[in-house]
Amino acid sequence: MSGDPILDEWYPVALVSQLGPLGRDTRLLGQPIRVYWGTDHQPQVSDANGRALPVTCRYGHVWTCPGTPSRPLFDIPEADQPGRRLVDVGVVRVKCSPLRAVENFLDIAHFPFVHTDILGAEPHTEVGRYDVQIRDEVDEVWATKVQFYQPQAAKSAAGGITTEYMYRVPAPTVAVLYKTCPPRPGEWDVITLFVQPLEQDLCEVWPWMALFDDTTSLTDLIHFQQTIFVQDRSILENQLPRLLPLDPGMEIPTRADMTSIAYRRWLKRRGYSFGAQLVAA
Repeated sequence: MSGDPILDEWYPVALVSQLGPLGRDTRLLGQPIRVYWGTDHQPQVSDANGRALPVTCRYGHVWTCPGTPSRPLFDIPEADQPGRRLVDVGVVRVKCSPLRAVENFLDIAHFPFVHTDILGAEPHTEVGRYDVQIRDEVDEVWATKVQFYQPQAAKSAAGGITTEYMYRVPAPTVAVLYKTCPPRPGEWDVITLFVQPLEQDLCEVWPWMALFDDTTSLTDLIHFQQTIFVQDRSILENQLPRLLPLDPGMEIPTRADMTSIAYRRWLKRRGYSFGAQLVAA
């Protein structure tokens, strides 16, 4: 993989708050790494040869890059906005391609069928038109003007509402969702999916949130988000092919798949192939 652009991306590898004194042995892109506290009392990461890797701590997580970072870690300005609750949801291991995990997060059409009576419900199954673009000036995928009826859009929601969404993909294994904030109209709740690619078909998913919610307990906020993702896990672990096809002719898209199409095209353009299927089997 030497010289592969995949090595020059940032990846989440631990929660700062849960990095114990013994550190954490894990894997990244098929290789063993170790996350531990350095003598300067800051998290450090090393590969199997003991080589120190670049490290940054942001959004409650330890991030590392196996190669030379191609750019700084993406910015989520809402993380610094006063009054927001920053919620570390934990980690879920999923037997699927890390790219499949991101793509599923971007999919709206499955809400009524997988997250029934929470994020969606029949007969409200139609995905309306929305805008998708690859923003070349920042090299990110964005979907805007997304609207969908939800029985319980957030833990703080009192009832069903038509929720507005924006989706952002700032890195190949990261997705950021901006959605209607029920207790504070005019603001966005921020829900992210940080994915650690362990192997081509195995990953760990670290959800993180920046919310305006002064009433819901931290336990309930975490449980709500974990419930959503556990519902997704069974779907993800049974998807075929296991790797994410990047050739648009390998799967039949619909109008609701516009974000997925843009995401795959963007991955292909960036030369990102870990967890991807490049040609038809």
